[in-house]
Amino acid sequence: MEGAVQLLAPAYIAASKFILTPSYHDILSIVKGVRNGVVYGTKIRFPHALVMTFLFRSGTLKQKFRWIFEATKAHATNLAKFVFIYKTLMLIFKRFSGKLEKPHPFIAGIIGGYYVFGENNNINNQIVLYLFSRILVGLAKLGVKRGVLPAPDNTFAVFASLVWGVVMWLFVFETDTLQASLAASMQYLYNDSNTWDGLRNFLWHNK
Repeated sequence: MEGAVQLLAPAYIAASKFILTPSYHDILSIVKGVRNGVVYGTKIRFPHALVMTFLFRSGTLKQKFRWIFEATKAHATNLAKFVFIYKTLMLIFKRFSGKLEKPHPFIAGIIGGYYVFGENNNINNQIVLYLFSRILVGLAKLGVKRGVLPAPDNTFAVFASLVWGVVMWLFVFETDTLQASLAASMQYLYNDSNTWDGLRNFLWHNK
C-alpha cells in the first residue's frame, strides 16, 4: 500500500501544480463547471425520479430503475453541456472584449439554452419551467429594486392565492394543459382520494 502511495505521489503533485497554474485557470474552470453540472444534476434528479417513478409509474422493477437512470443521466448531461457552452462562450467574449459586458451572459444563455434545452421533453420541460418561475420572481424583485414597481404589503400572499387559484382551475377543467408530473401529483392528491372500498385502500394504499 505504501509503495502504491509513493508511486502516485509524483503524479498527484504534478496534477496539483497543473490545476493551480494561473494561465490554465479559465480553461480548467470550464472543466470543473462540467463536473459540477454532472454532480448537481445527479443530486437533483435522482431522488426526484426515484420518488415519482415508484409513486406514479407502472412497470417492472427493471423498467422503473431504467427510467430513473435515463432521467438522471439526461438531467446531469444537459446541465453539464449547458455549463460547457455557457462558460466557453463567456471565455471567448472575455478574450475578444477584454471585460464582461452586460449582453454577454444573455447571449451565451440563449445559445446554450437553444442547443441543450430546445427539445421539448419531460426533463427539459421541468427544468425550463422551474427557471421560468424563478426569473418571473427575479424580474418582479428587479422592478421593485429599480423603483419601477411598487412593493405593497402582502404581495406574496396575493401571489400565492392567484397561483393556487389558477392551477386548481386548470386541473379541474383543462388538465391536459398542465405539465405531466404536476397533473399526476394533483390526481393523486385530489381525485384518487375520492375512491376507496375498504381500509386497505383508505389508509394503507392509494388503490
